[in-house]
Amino acid sequence: MKQRKIACLNKIAPCGLELFGDNYSLTDDLSVADAWLVRSANLLEKELPDPLRAIARAGAGVNNIPIQRCSEEGIVVFNTPGANANAVAELVTAAMICSARNLVSGINWVRSLEASADIAERIEKGKSSFQGTEVRGKKLGVIGLGAIGYRVANDAVGLGMEVYGYDPMITPQFAWQLSRSVRHVTSLPEMLSQVDFLSIHVPLKDDTRHMIGKAQIDLMKDGAILLNFARDGLVDEDAVAAALASGKLRCYTVDFGNPRNVTFPNTIITPHLGASTEESEDNCAQMAVKQLRDYLDLGTIENSVNYPSATLGHMTCATRVVMLHRNVPNVINRATSLFGAAGHNIEHMVSSSRGNYSCALFDLAEPMRREFAMQLKEADDILKIRVIHNDNLPDPNV
Repeated sequence: MKQRKIACLNKIAPCGLELFGDNYSLTDDLSVADAWLVRSANLLEKELPDPLRAIARAGAGVNNIPIQRCSEEGIVVFNTPGANANAVAELVTAAMICSARNLVSGINWVRSLEASADIAERIEKGKSSFQGTEVRGKKLGVIGLGAIGYRVANDAVGLGMEVYGYDPMITPQFAWQLSRSVRHVTSLPEMLSQVDFLSIHVPLKDDTRHMIGKAQIDLMKDGAILLNFARDGLVDEDAVAAALASGKLRCYTVDFGNPRNVTFPNTIITPHLGASTEESEDNCAQMAVKQLRDYLDLGTIENSVNYPSATLGHMTCATRVVMLHRNVPNVINRATSLFGAAGHNIEHMVSSSRGNYSCALFDLAEPMRREFAMQLKEADDILKIRVIHNDNLPDPNV
């Protein structure tokens, strides 16, 4: 069996790395690795070496990975959606309560006092400046009801809040898990005008950048609280700064500090702690490693951000061929013709597409020689060919 090499560009939880089998080894040499494991490492300018087959992000966001370049070079990029969802949801709930009760300002004020015998009396006299509100009975709006958003909504229902959810693209998986008490609204402006708290849980894309700006904030209640634990680019922070200065927003709570928002008044900034729990890091590492193993050993693709899901299950034939290609007409027909001309019988096949890219898996009854794989790779619009041999049969290329 081929010894596969894995490079870790960030610290990855040991419980995840332990899932690699005997035919895997860790390497510090990125140029020879079959796959990279990353968390926050910036790969945008890194060279993508020829042996690289996959990149797994132990987390949800992939803004640090050059997705388009990877797609064109036939490198499958995975993330771990949902693995850190509970950690983020719990932090959002904690932040909502902190902002409602002015806890951070109160704590900082106490810390700023000089120790003295009468400090208890001074605290008692000054505490009225930090009077807050309770969340029970208040209205929360949640934008995005995916793995994190639905948990935030359900937790808020448990706190006695009136919860509104907005997600035109909600999937059946999360719709089934959403509390029946959550009011699903179809108009974002309608929701914005009613809620006391607004929490955002959508990915950062071209059509979601600055989705909360001046026009949206103007629709919100005076004194509303905005929570952003998704991505800082979702919010136009110039508009937030003006709203905080005028009192339109009572508080801005965000998990992404930057040179702009660290100067804002009435702002709670956490140091990107959303997924920073032991449990979350373990879950992400285990999920990322499992996805890499399934792809490298079986050609299975699940939770990829640039290629479609595809699987033929466990290998029962001699050879499995993984073909990553552009989503254009006749690629499959041309490939199967080449298989036939070479005398290869296709026992099982699956093909799927996603946007501009596709994946096809072929199971062959007999071993395939490297010469034919190279011929197949030369076909137009085929980006990557991988040949996986059944470990229980001899490799004809050895």
